[in-house]
Amino acid sequence: MIFTLMDAFAKELTQRYHPGQIVWARFAVNFVVIVAIFRARAPRVFRSRRPGLQFLRALTQIATVTLYFLAIQQIGLAEAAALFDINPMLITLGAALFLGESLGPRRLVGIAIAFVGALIILRPGMGAFEPAGLYAICGAFVYAAGALLTRAVRTESTGTSMLWSAVVGLTITSLAVPLFWAPVATGDLWLFALVGVLGAAGQAFLIMAFAETEAGLLAPFGYLGLVFSAFWGALFFGQWPDGYTILGAAIITAAGVYVWWRERQATRRAA
Repeated sequence: MIFTLMDAFAKELTQRYHPGQIVWARFAVNFVVIVAIFRARAPRVFRSRRPGLQFLRALTQIATVTLYFLAIQQIGLAEAAALFDINPMLITLGAALFLGESLGPRRLVGIAIAFVGALIILRPGMGAFEPAGLYAICGAFVYAAGALLTRAVRTESTGTSMLWSAVVGLTITSLAVPLFWAPVATGDLWLFALVGVLGAAGQAFLIMAFAETEAGLLAPFGYLGLVFSAFWGALFFGQWPDGYTILGAAIITAAGVYVWWRERQATRRAA
């Protein structure tokens, strides 16, 4: 819910500012909030036993936020969320390939069906095809990689992971932001601040969740983002998802719930 609300504020800002500038603000405010929380303890909390993985994880965050903000600049929140929500399937697949979690043929079918749903939303070859939708698809792949890296560094504290995300994110985006900087209107400062605060809060909850349980079991909860994104899109922008988006989202969600059910069955058998 928090991430989708952040996206709604970011979409409003993308109408007047380059998405790269909003990404920078997201990490800048994130950094200020986290340093204010840890204060003198920040250097100690920043120490990591797995700095390489933490750095890669932070890079996936930067790429995910950038790609998603580029997508919502041009398409509706519901459409972007529906396409992005193939990520639970990708997390399940990646968890099997890289983390040794179980994956059977039925789950592979569920993953394939989710991609069919994404194609229905994208409608390649039809006049309604939105190239910006590919940003959301690519963002889902990068997000899935970041989720697996979050799972891989779960032995480290939430504070360590958040600090690495904030420091690396601010450093890299600060190098790029001069390329597309525009003066910020006073009335927009609170929106920039909210994007950063909500991003920090959402990330904290995400890290704690992946520290507690397997990636595959958490993945289906991401589908609630479809509901929240559609609500914010209708409330703030008057954008309602069309029939293709609803159909594709339903297929993606059904496939995800099926894979989740298979995960639950396997867990019960193991127990």
